[in-house]
Amino acid sequence: MRTLSLSPLARLAGFAPLAVRIIVGIIMFAHGLQKLQGGPANFGGLLSQLGVPAPEVMAYVVTFVELVGGALLIVGLLSRLSALLLTIDLVVAILLVKLNIGLIAAQGSGAGAELDLALIAGYLVILLAGPGRFSLDYALGIVRDVA
Repeated sequence: MRTLSLSPLARLAGFAPLAVRIIVGIIMFAHGLQKLQGGPANFGGLLSQLGVPAPEVMAYVVTFVELVGGALLIVGLLSRLSALLLTIDLVVAILLVKLNIGLIAAQGSGAGAELDLALIAGYLVILLAGPGRFSLDYALGIVRDVA
């Protein structure tokens, strides 16, 4: 009796960290770019309404982390640090904004925490499994612990 085997796909497993890095990196880069184009000071106004301390400074920090962190993930440089900072960014966003909304927002009332949680799952893959062979981290010898 033959069983279903996915062993041919095992040869492609080395591409999984690359795919995760590129997908979550592009999403966060786009979010950072959106904040940059809208003006971090405008984002600071929203943070002020949420009661975030030093909202103007934090607006620039968040914009920088999302823009630069996303770009670094795409190329695979300082991947674990970027994933950690972006995880912190999204955990704070969930606690400040999404906790009251829930996992899935009611129709027409914004976004729930589902995207944030999915992105955090991707960052945890990078944090725990590493950026993979197809990264600048690996090419430069910053990490060598790839499966």
